[in-house]
Amino acid sequence: MEPETAVFAAGCFWGVEDIFRKVKGVRETAVGYAGGHTENPAYQDACTGRTGHAEAVQVKYDPEEVSYRELLEVFWSIHDPAQVNRQGPDVGSQYRSAIFYQDERQKELAEQSKKEEQERHSRPIATEIAPAGKFWKAEDYHQKYHEKHGIACHVPNLDAIRHLMK
Repeated sequence: MEPETAVFAAGCFWGVEDIFRKVKGVRETAVGYAGGHTENPAYQDACTGRTGHAEAVQVKYDPEEVSYRELLEVFWSIHDPAQVNRQGPDVGSQYRSAIFYQDERQKELAEQSKKEEQERHSRPIATEIAPAGKFWKAEDYHQKYHEKHGIACHVPNLDAIRHLMK
């Protein structure tokens, strides 16, 4: 079966990629830029906030091993979706929470999961759900950054997703 694609933004793409790479059924990841309005942005461009892009992770996965619904479970567990244009110390629209859907099925599942997630939060969820559009791969030095530098990513709700990890 051909891998399917999902795109998520949940703060700094280094840590987001690190977690998704550890999920059973994920075949490939790439960090990059999504949801913006300029062509082929560079990191320095996206960091200004003027391109409209979010730091995002493209996930290629085997749907026979991990479902899109399970990937959404990972997404909600690894960041605070109620923060607007930030995650922890990273501030700016490039760090916003977003799900970039590939088709109507992903859109429906994302919207349903957002409603369910809202029930667990006292503050409104700020996560954007938008069509995937063009994904611009980031520069090579950003790819697999945590793996290259031996950095571990802190996941606040790791126990909630441990069953999905390799």
